[in-house]
Amino acid sequence: RMPRHAQQLRDHDINPCVAETDASRKCMDDNNYKKDMCIAYFLKYKNCRKFWHDIMMQRKRNGVKPEMPSAEERKKMLESME
Repeated sequence: RMPRHAQQLRDHDINPCVAETDASRKCMDDNNYKKDMCIAYFLKYKNCRKFWHDIMMQRKRNGVKPEMPSAEERKKMLESME
């Protein structure tokens, strides 16, 4: 059984960047942990974290609960931006 924190990191409703995390890890595994081979993946992860963190902080300021939109809500938000 996974520790609670690890479970939360895998929970798409809590962590909006699960796919980016997995892609970065896979890149590192596939490239023998040469970080310079995975910079694009790290950047995508960093941008994902910043984007959703900014939204979370905005919701917090506006008193919106939950502060992190659910996976379904995030999907709709992203589709509306395309």
